[in-house]
Amino acid sequence: MRKKWNYAVSGGLAGIANGLFGGGGGSVLVPMLTGYCKLDQRRAFATSVAVILPLCALSVVIYWVRGGLDIMAALPYLIGGAAGGWAGGRWFKGVKMPWLKRAFGLLLIYGGVKSFL
Repeated sequence: MRKKWNYAVSGGLAGIANGLFGGGGGSVLVPMLTGYCKLDQRRAFATSVAVILPLCALSVVIYWVRGGLDIMAALPYLIGGAAGGWAGGRWFKGVKMPWLKRAFGLLLIYGGVKSFL
């Protein structure tokens, strides 16, 4: 029961981050899944992707209903993101875990620095 509660809390925090910032739930979820829920790193990354998709879809609906979404402006990013997601998913299994951790850490640092500047 406690494990399910840990997953629910992790998902809730990812959902809050996604709703407040329009994304970024994965940056909250991966560390929560590895540290709090004790998943191995690869499983945490894959689980995060599966969780973030419906959270992003829900956020899209909410932003669209409230008039804060420009679909035409988002379309090129969606196409590029879909291609990048496909490529990343294909490469995922072949990347050694230390490099995957480093890349994720650099992404978090970059996002943190950009949000302060």
